[in-house]
Amino acid sequence: MSDHPLSGPALLQRFHALDSFLMEHQALWRPRPFTHHPALPWEASHPELAAWLGARSLEQAEAAHNQPHQLPAPAPFPQLAAHAQALCQLGDLPQQPQVAAPARLSVDVPGRKWQQIEAFASCLQFAQPAQHWLDWCAGKGHLGRRLAHGGGALSCLEYDPALVHSGQRLSDKLGVTAQHIEQDVLAADAHRHLASSHTPVALHACGDLHMRLLQLASQTGCRQLAVAPCCYNRIAAPNYQALSTSAKASSLQLSREDLGLPLSETVTAGARVRRQRDQSMAWRLAFDLLQRQLRASDSYLATPSLPSAWLHKDFATYCTDLAALKQLPAPGAQDWRHLEQQGWQRLARVRNLELLRNLFRRPLELWLLLDRALYLEEQGYAVRLGHFCSSQLTPRNLLLLAERY
Repeated sequence: MSDHPLSGPALLQRFHALDSFLMEHQALWRPRPFTHHPALPWEASHPELAAWLGARSLEQAEAAHNQPHQLPAPAPFPQLAAHAQALCQLGDLPQQPQVAAPARLSVDVPGRKWQQIEAFASCLQFAQPAQHWLDWCAGKGHLGRRLAHGGGALSCLEYDPALVHSGQRLSDKLGVTAQHIEQDVLAADAHRHLASSHTPVALHACGDLHMRLLQLASQTGCRQLAVAPCCYNRIAAPNYQALSTSAKASSLQLSREDLGLPLSETVTAGARVRRQRDQSMAWRLAFDLLQRQLRASDSYLATPSLPSAWLHKDFATYCTDLAALKQLPAPGAQDWRHLEQQGWQRLARVRNLELLRNLFRRPLELWLLLDRALYLEEQGYAVRLGHFCSSQLTPRNLLLLAERY
């Protein structure tokens, strides 16, 4: 596999290879441990692997989370890991030195976000210089201002009026000529803000938001665009609506839950956030055992997202209140300590079994990106797909560059 950015015929070749891989092994990556499946279907066909993963601790699972392919697990884990890595081999997009931004431009921007903006900006090499940047789902317009500093007019589209107001104030204060516009980009009238002379850019616009941009930009005839997608599962439809002819022809049908798999990799969460996340999950897994007993039904029961304040309750109160919220019988006397311990044990098992599923995170993400790339090709664009920064800076480090010649 090439270590260069993907372009031309390689886009379709890689798409078909990923499509075959994901279809062949869907029994390994579709089921999520302990949500709908107390035991995973693949455990029966790969008992040695299931036993090896299931015997590991939560700390061991955490250590392998971002590098599951390095795990010395029994077959077929190493073979799948090597195949997945080969399919996801992809080069960095070439970067060019930028006109240094004055320090004041990065004021009010978290350091990691500013590094992402700088990396994104340095990859925007088009045959023709941009005349008018269009920052899509712009927030306060930090990305747009960085690009406009190097030349070109700027428009920023944003749904949240408070962010529009803050962004306009910032642009005015920094002396950047920019128009910040309040606009729901999913609304029927969003097209009125696009012109063929615009260069739309989107850094981590979610699901439907960036897909809408690809459709409107190509319909409008924008000469060039740059999109780094995020949150593929943020879609209105219950299932994925493919864009390209090739993805529409694929037998791979993806649910909204499937689309969340690429996002399960985390590199930025701090220790406190991770502890809170683990406690929440362990308590949910313990409650799952309790609700099966209370309902006399060995089946999963969906529970809503709960405010973090719930984790400040003691465990017994948490379970009692959640049972009441789900209109279940009161739990009464329970061995709460033992039940909570079971939740933590289940969490360790979940996290370790998930490591097999995690081998398919990047292949699925690349499949989704190639659907977008192939769609843009069908609309008359030459497309390049590659890394714009390291995965340590953000796991969503892939950028689509498209231009019409």
